[in-house]
Amino acid sequence: MFSHIFVGVTDFDKALAFYNPLMNVLGVKPRFCDKARPWAGWQSDPDPRPLFLIGKPYNQLPHECGNGQMVAFSADTRAIVDEAYAVALAHGGSSEGAPDLRPEYHEHYYGAYFRDPDGNKLCVVCHRPY
Repeated sequence: MFSHIFVGVTDFDKALAFYNPLMNVLGVKPRFCDKARPWAGWQSDPDPRPLFLIGKPYNQLPHECGNGQMVAFSADTRAIVDEAYAVALAHGGSSEGAPDLRPEYHEHYYGAYFRDPDGNKLCVVCHRPY
C-alpha cells in the first residue's frame, strides 16, 4: 500500500541519534544517510519498500507536527514493543502511553506510544497474542 513515509525533523543529528537505535530494535535496516541534504531512510525486509524517511522538509520551511498524525511500526513480539519504547525514551523521546494491551482496538493489540525529539507521534505495536 505504501511506497514511503517521510517524517520531517528540525535537528537532523538529534533525530538520527533517536531513529537509528529505534530502527535497530525493530530490525529495520538503514538504506541511506545523507547529512548534506539532510535525510536518511530505512527499508523494509525482504522488499525494499515501504521506506521510512526522516529529513528536513523539502520546501525548506521549519518542521511542524501534525495534530492527529501518527506513524505506527509493527513489532513481532510484545518484548520488542517494550524494548522499542525504552530505547525511544532513552534517546530523547517522550511518552504518550507506556506499553500495554489496548483491547479497545482488538484483543491482542499491545502497543506503546511516544514522540520523537521533534514531537512527531509514533507507535510500536504487536498484534499477536504473545
